[in-house]
Amino acid sequence: MGLHIFRWFKPFLIAGLFFFIFFIVGNVASSRAVAQEVSGSHALPDAPQVSHITDPSQVVDPLQNASPQAGKGTLSGTAVDSSGDVLVGAHVSLADPSGAVIRSADSGGDGQFVFPDLPPNTYTLTVTAPGMLTFTSTQIALHSGEDHILPTVTLAVSGGTTSVTVNGNSRELSEQQEHIAAQQRIGGVIPNFYSAYDWNAPPMLAKQKFQLSIRSIIDPVSFLAVAGLAGAEQYQNVFPAYGSGFEGYAKRYGAAMANHVSGDLLGRAVFPSIFHQDPRYFYRGKGSVKSRAFYAISAAVIARGDNGRWQPNYSRVFGNLSGAAISELYYPAADRGVSLIFTNGLGGIGVDAVANLIREFVLKGITSHVPKGANGEQ
Repeated sequence: MGLHIFRWFKPFLIAGLFFFIFFIVGNVASSRAVAQEVSGSHALPDAPQVSHITDPSQVVDPLQNASPQAGKGTLSGTAVDSSGDVLVGAHVSLADPSGAVIRSADSGGDGQFVFPDLPPNTYTLTVTAPGMLTFTSTQIALHSGEDHILPTVTLAVSGGTTSVTVNGNSRELSEQQEHIAAQQRIGGVIPNFYSAYDWNAPPMLAKQKFQLSIRSIIDPVSFLAVAGLAGAEQYQNVFPAYGSGFEGYAKRYGAAMANHVSGDLLGRAVFPSIFHQDPRYFYRGKGSVKSRAFYAISAAVIARGDNGRWQPNYSRVFGNLSGAAISELYYPAADRGVSLIFTNGLGGIGVDAVANLIREFVLKGITSHVPKGANGEQ
């Protein structure tokens, strides 16, 4: 029995080797990729009354490291009170260098606010809420095409009661999150769509979950990874009923691709939409190596809900098991059965755990287009 299970897990181990090789290739390719410079983020401390951050070291030249290509950018952030609870309906205004307010928005249900389609410029952010002290930032330099995530904005209570209304912009926030995810690539080549480096990142709506899943499925690197897995299975003669030669390889490739499509679509789009869970891994980046490793492994079976709370990862667990059950339709009759479902399903959970460890300890430093200021748990 042990040898039988080991035979099933061999392709995953070999696929992991191929994945590691892709990391190396992507890292080499990064030296040829054009990396966008992102501006530094600025701390927004509590204000005694109306606070203005005036630390000259925090002021950034808006023309420094600007991208040569013209393009609009995005500013987003989260508003909380002094106890760390999100502020829903806090009024956020954005002013240009002349001091004129050019945009305003109210924070949504998760305390999030976003200003999309901004031209490169230097801006000042002001946040107010009933019963809270006004908060004003220092100058924020936004470069061409940049997605700038601000550090958490904390407002102190001024006395009395706080009453705010919901006026969210969840669609814009969701689209921004998909845009950020779709830009993230290891060495500028290998997709790293499902790593969220902003601990307070707002959730994605169902539409964006499906769009990002489809992006992942049809990415050229995904086809290469599946080809490598099918080649490993051919070399090890896994599923011997498929035969050998080109025909055997084609069958193995088709089965591996079907697994990839069903597992990704179910586990990262369908079930996350049904259970209202976030399909991304939230980079922690803080704490001891042991605590971070435990967090990464547990994230294979624990997920963040769209409500911001941690819960059992129904999406990935059911996605892996459902994908394995669907594989009963196309795997050789001699290899079908409950053991195939649980081997592939549990193997998928194990692969998720290993992938999360790599995300936590390796990928951030070699991933392109990580938003400046997104450094994991605050």
